[in-house]
Amino acid sequence: MKTVISISLGASSQDFEFTANFLGRRLRVCRLGTDGSMARAVKLVKKWDSQASAIGLGLVKDSYSLGARDFIERDGLRLRQAARQAPVTTGERLADIFLEWAVRHAQTELGHYFDNANVLFFSGMAQHKLAMTMSEYTPNLFFADPLLQLGVPKLLTSLDALQLYASGAHHVADWAPPRLVPQALMKRWSEWVLRKALHKATVVVAPVHELDRFGLEELAGKTVITATVNDKRIAQFKDRGVHLVIDGSPVMQGHVLGSDLLDAMILAATGKAPDDLLEDDYLEIVAGLQSQPRLIYPNGYKRTNRFAFVIHPLSQEYFKVVKPIEMLSQVSPPVFMDSLEKLMAYAPPFVYSRVEGIRSPTGVEAEGWLISVGGTPKEIMSRSPEFTYRRLLAAAETARRLGAQIMGLGAFTKVVGDAGVTVAKRSPLPITTGNSYSASAALWAAHDAVLRMGLLPPPQGKERVKFKAMVVGATGAIGSACARLLVRAAEEVTLVSPETAKLLALKASILQETPDARLTLASRADTHIAEMDMVVTATSGAGKKVLDIMKVKPGCVITDVARPLDLPPEEVAKRPDVLVIESGEIQLPGEVRMKNIGLPKGVVYACLAETIVLALEGRFENFTVGRAIEWHKVREIYQLGLKHGMRLAAISGVNGVITDADMDRVRELALAARAPRRVPVKRARAPAKATPATPPVAPSPRRPRRR
Repeated sequence: MKTVISISLGASSQDFEFTANFLGRRLRVCRLGTDGSMARAVKLVKKWDSQASAIGLGLVKDSYSLGARDFIERDGLRLRQAARQAPVTTGERLADIFLEWAVRHAQTELGHYFDNANVLFFSGMAQHKLAMTMSEYTPNLFFADPLLQLGVPKLLTSLDALQLYASGAHHVADWAPPRLVPQALMKRWSEWVLRKALHKATVVVAPVHELDRFGLEELAGKTVITATVNDKRIAQFKDRGVHLVIDGSPVMQGHVLGSDLLDAMILAATGKAPDDLLEDDYLEIVAGLQSQPRLIYPNGYKRTNRFAFVIHPLSQEYFKVVKPIEMLSQVSPPVFMDSLEKLMAYAPPFVYSRVEGIRSPTGVEAEGWLISVGGTPKEIMSRSPEFTYRRLLAAAETARRLGAQIMGLGAFTKVVGDAGVTVAKRSPLPITTGNSYSASAALWAAHDAVLRMGLLPPPQGKERVKFKAMVVGATGAIGSACARLLVRAAEEVTLVSPETAKLLALKASILQETPDARLTLASRADTHIAEMDMVVTATSGAGKKVLDIMKVKPGCVITDVARPLDLPPEEVAKRPDVLVIESGEIQLPGEVRMKNIGLPKGVVYACLAETIVLALEGRFENFTVGRAIEWHKVREIYQLGLKHGMRLAAISGVNGVITDADMDRVRELALAARAPRRVPVKRARAPAKATPATPPVAPSPRRPRRR
């Protein structure tokens, strides 16, 4: 029986021994730790040199290549020179294979897991091949080589910088601290930089023993890529809140084998010298092990995907929440606020809020950032599309640096120019406008409101509900999708738009999908509005009057999905017998934490909800872009929303949330307005009689007519 020894600079408490049949040979396998003592490691190598068939050197770098340069580690060279007879290996080639395989396996198995992740390498020089692999999925790579090798409190932020550092051409290689800075302070400074980098990272690549000194604050929520993670290490990672550990090391007889030990076992079993092992040999042997990289969830399955969403102020009033501006606005003339509004349109994007606590019933979580651009709708619409494109691309670059995997466009930014097509082509991240979910949520809210109002007879079986609906702005992105949805539920739908040719084309397209749909076309809403039970306004009129609310039928449900609203509060106040709702608000699942965006806690606009749904589903792709909304995407995003726990929020109007009492009040006023008025009839006086008249009998009260 041959003996294989692994001599590691790691902890001796991790030692083990077993025997196994491997590649047709009976092997005695033993792991010996030296607790970081190089002198003891040298003695053990000399001791086992004549007894072992092969020796593995654990936690020791032999040599590695970076570009055209080769680097030799002194510790590895010293230990190798201590052996005279037995073949010695650090398992570097095998380690590179296992780690790269582990990363590619996780990316495929978990679906785009590393897309745009922030990855911190403790040593980019030692893990250069893995860094090259990771660069296929994300440009956000950070290397702590200067910090850990030279004590320089700086990180390398790209593969190019790593190449320059390795060649000695990077400026940090010659960096020297100021003379007045004590060495102890420099050490604490470097430690602070490393801990801060850990805190910001999504993924950490490091030898497992180098993470022992970090705790919950640095490792909570992280993905750790490492090797030889045993049960004790897993328990430690659990206590420190690590989400996922990716370990490519194989397990044999309950023991996790380091690449050096497995490589030594291969040498002993095959009888080959280290240089005689080819890549094909490794490929055949690793495939024969029938094992896969391990994906370990110390705290149970948990995945957190990341998103970003662009917001902007809807008016000058939004600037007044900033304290200095609030004070100035009270004493400054209107021209000051007008100038400020123009100036803010040029402001660089900034993070308005972090969004946390979103948790799907599937167990997937999402976190993200609300990134503000300073242009109000007035400023956005008054400038060229290219101006807005530049603002959005700057926001996308900010989102990329933060680690977002998809970005959504909000409100007016999604209707400027080609509605996201150009931004999606030029952005470093996938883009969605949210229009698919906005269309779906619009009808979701309207349907819920109509049922709660109780003014329409319920449908019998599969027949359509007996009501008439109108879509104002039917040829727009959201309006056309609303029309396609409504014709499947309403008895008759009126499509309103000043774009006559588009209306005709839309009608033909809808009839191809729904041949029995009853459609009426109009260029103005007022022509048929008095007959409607439901009206959806989806224009981009930027505050222009699109309908006369005084002509609307009592009890009509108006769903206003335009931003800014087509019906301002003063218009709504004229008709207390009409229910006007703002459609599109979605309640997010989980305990959501973010700054106020003008909606109740945990409630967001549908365009933001679409971005979050795609993040939860791991669909990092350009989903809704352009002005033509695809019907199947409207249906798909609705179903995905239900899957991830999205639900319609409490219906809100221009003055806030509409309560049951508010809805009952509208219903009572509508019933009263619909009731036929009794007009008094003038009666001719009867001729006077000589006899006294009989006292008139009071008529019996009439019961109100049931409706």
